[in-house]
Amino acid sequence: MKLRKALAALAFVSTAALALSGCTGGSKASSDDGKLRVVVTTTQLADFTSIVGGDDIHLTSLLHPGASAHHFDPSPADLIALSRADVLVINGAGLEGFIDSAIEASGFHGTIIDASTGVDIDLAREITLESGAAGHEGEDHDHATDAAADAASHEDEHDHEGHEDHDHGDLNPHLWTSIRFAQGMTAMIAGDLARIDPDHSAGYTTRADAYLAQLTALDAWAAAQFERVPAAERLLVSGHDSLTYFLHDYDIEFIGSILKSFEDNAEPSAAEIEALVARIREAGVRAIFVESSMNPALARTIAREAGITVIDADSLYADALGGTDSGAETYLDATVHNVTTILRAWGAIVDPLPEELQ
Repeated sequence: MKLRKALAALAFVSTAALALSGCTGGSKASSDDGKLRVVVTTTQLADFTSIVGGDDIHLTSLLHPGASAHHFDPSPADLIALSRADVLVINGAGLEGFIDSAIEASGFHGTIIDASTGVDIDLAREITLESGAAGHEGEDHDHATDAAADAASHEDEHDHEGHEDHDHGDLNPHLWTSIRFAQGMTAMIAGDLARIDPDHSAGYTTRADAYLAQLTALDAWAAAQFERVPAAERLLVSGHDSLTYFLHDYDIEFIGSILKSFEDNAEPSAAEIEALVARIREAGVRAIFVESSMNPALARTIAREAGITVIDADSLYADALGGTDSGAETYLDATVHNVTTILRAWGAIVDPLPEELQ
């Protein structure tokens, strides 16, 4: 197990690393310049936290562009960064199966910000349960609903002692795929950073407010594009079950996924592949969309069997943001890319972005 190897290496280097830093973790700001050392787990959280934190924090992301949290093991360098951190930002909702072991291995004893606390988890579970491989029932949703407002009212600071690895069971952990859930996660991060580091609270709040306004504009733009496509043509097959909340928000019918799992490293049976091909043909699906974190080989095989197109050269960025020059380096860019890729595969015209997103 990679984590065990990382643990062994950490035993030799962590003491030296801490000595060089001249500090111990868990203080308000352990860096020499008084800025918080913040570690985040996913690329989406890295983007949210970087925007909110600005120059008031030192940020380290455990996952890198293109990497999936479903099969991640921290390296010795990751554990050293975590051992020195004041704050750890996690997605929560059962996504980071590695996190409790990493916390124990690194000796981290700072403050944990669980971004999923900014999301209505009961609603997320309801959305997860009402979706499924056999079909996704659309319903009307109020795009004026402000998930960030609920998160902003949260007053409890989350520390390491209060963190528990709850069994989320039937909850899809890909919360960020809903722009409105992303707003709640961003507001959660901003609110907790402001409480942890009150000297820079004004900066956290100002930057978060500006970004939340951009997310609102992005959601409105995306909704307008999808609304022009007839409901009967809003059909999607993905690599794995990663887009539940995105599909729900824009009333897109989920026909199924190649991997019948929230994770992207499972293997479908021959019977499952045959059933998916039958559903694709019956529903009249135009294309299969493969997430950037997945090998597209099986999708190509299924597409040939079903006689449709597979979109893999311009993959959907669901599990992770893209690398340099991908056009999906940020959450805003990745979401625009995903919306545009899906609509163009359906033969739809995409409006220019609003001025707030230029």
